[in-house]
Amino acid sequence: MRTVKNAIIGSWRITEMELWDQEDIDMMAPGYFRFDADCMGEFGFIAVQGGLDCRYETRDGKTAVEFSWEGADEMDQRSGRGWAVLDGERLSGRLFFHMGDDSGFTAERQTKGRCSKGKRR
Repeated sequence: MRTVKNAIIGSWRITEMELWDQEDIDMMAPGYFRFDADCMGEFGFIAVQGGLDCRYETRDGKTAVEFSWEGADEMDQRSGRGWAVLDGERLSGRLFFHMGDDSGFTAERQTKGRCSKGKRR
């Protein structure tokens, strides 16, 4: 099993997406990404949930992650890819649905006890 140290590792609250407003993002639970040291993770927003397979790197001198994902959107199996770059205390990136939509996103680091960690209401 791979384990790495990277500033992106941890939980991030989605604060903005190009295609959806915050009320939609938080429909089922607060929208989030979680990146783990074992190069895995998860995310959720609206009715979309997915598991991540991550590759940590640098992009233009900034800490970054690229990932593929598999999961579900309203019970339909979905997959895709994405990337994010750490800029100060904000994470900015793009999430792609295979043969579907893609949206830019912005997220802020969560402190312990504040992230949904995938729990739905």
